[in-house]
Amino acid sequence: MSDTAGLVRSHTPLAVRMRPTSLDEVAGQGHLLRKGSPLVTLADPASTGTTATSVILWGPPGTGKTTLAQAIARSSGRRFVELSAVTAGVKDVREVMQDSLTQRDLYGQSTILFLDEIHRFTKAQQDALLPGVENGWVVLIAATTENPSFSIISPLLSRSLLLTLRPLTDADLGLLIDRAVGDPRGLAGRVTLDTEARAALVRLASGDARRALTALEAAALLAGRDAAEGGDPEGDGPEGVEEDADATAPTITVDHVSQAVDRALLRYDRQGDEHYDVISAFIKSIRGSDVDAAIHYLARMIEAGEDPRFIARRLIISASEDIGLADPQALVIAVAAADAVQFIGMPEGRIPLAEATAYLATTAKSNAAYLAVDAAIADVRAGGFGRVPMHLRDAHYPGAKRLGHGKGYVYPHDSDVGVVAQQYLPDELRGTRYYRPTTHGQERDVEARLEKIRKLLGR
Repeated sequence: MSDTAGLVRSHTPLAVRMRPTSLDEVAGQGHLLRKGSPLVTLADPASTGTTATSVILWGPPGTGKTTLAQAIARSSGRRFVELSAVTAGVKDVREVMQDSLTQRDLYGQSTILFLDEIHRFTKAQQDALLPGVENGWVVLIAATTENPSFSIISPLLSRSLLLTLRPLTDADLGLLIDRAVGDPRGLAGRVTLDTEARAALVRLASGDARRALTALEAAALLAGRDAAEGGDPEGDGPEGVEEDADATAPTITVDHVSQAVDRALLRYDRQGDEHYDVISAFIKSIRGSDVDAAIHYLARMIEAGEDPRFIARRLIISASEDIGLADPQALVIAVAAADAVQFIGMPEGRIPLAEATAYLATTAKSNAAYLAVDAAIADVRAGGFGRVPMHLRDAHYPGAKRLGHGKGYVYPHDSDVGVVAQQYLPDELRGTRYYRPTTHGQERDVEARLEKIRKLLGR
């Protein structure tokens, strides 16, 4: 291809051109598009004469909220009106409501009102939607990226179905990218996409279809320009060679993707070696108390689009396995970071993840609890267990005392020191020690306290 003009189909962005015209073309959100689901029913032309339920679509950017609304409108044959909460006001909403009422009463036509970013509406603006929604003048499809429980008024929530959209999977994004390359509405086969470039686009999109298609379009333009510059701009190629500008389509490479998004592309496969290598280095850096290395590997995972919930889970494991009672607060902080990531999402979620990483890397370490439970499990698996001592058995059910259950048990709280000498382990394991505290951090105090306890227990 000798120029890039053929890659620019119109001034309309690729992500807009590739919006599905029906629910059958929608990638992802299968949990919302099952047969008989509210969205599928709403898109059915046969349902236009029945009362339809308004819906609120809640999900991250690029997951298909606008796409679903437009596909439903096209499939159902309903009139479609779109407003953005960024620019619309109460006057605009009331005009739409009045016009929709007129269309329904005079022409029997139902209206879908798609309201993007409804969380930006004030309470008064949201109140203006209530009459139309409650009386069925419009079927409201509202989209929001913020938790509706905090951003949408209760009366509107109670009159609508709340549907949660999920980030697109890698397979969903790959399907969209492949479709955009070949579809006449998209790049129409004017470029090809190599395997590494496709993987990079999927990875960089982080579940956002719009981001994937925008990057693809920019990379396609770069590939076209490179092909044109590498050709014969004067049109007088080598003698005896007939040029065919369309003989070879430009190939989008990983370098084009890197230039298009203006960021370095990490070699990272969320399902392959890099995924396991980087998380291994991350955990070992925390265990080794190298906070700078730990933060580095955290940044690599974040930039590569790793699931932040996976990172948070590994932090919780690290706090339990490598720190334990040397600093019990470590587990509290790791769990809090996981909750924070779940609550606020990314990119802000990187901050509590970094805080937890820094704390875990710089605090005292002990694997004593981890070793203790593994040693106990090994004994149990090897048959190293016996009957529960008679005085520890449950004595609450009828007949238990006649069997001797609970006989001789001494209640520790009746002792001045809260510890009494009696046997707790089965006979076969008497004297066994599983937990051996270190002298690191707060576990130093645990060790001293445990020695006193063991003496009181007669061990």
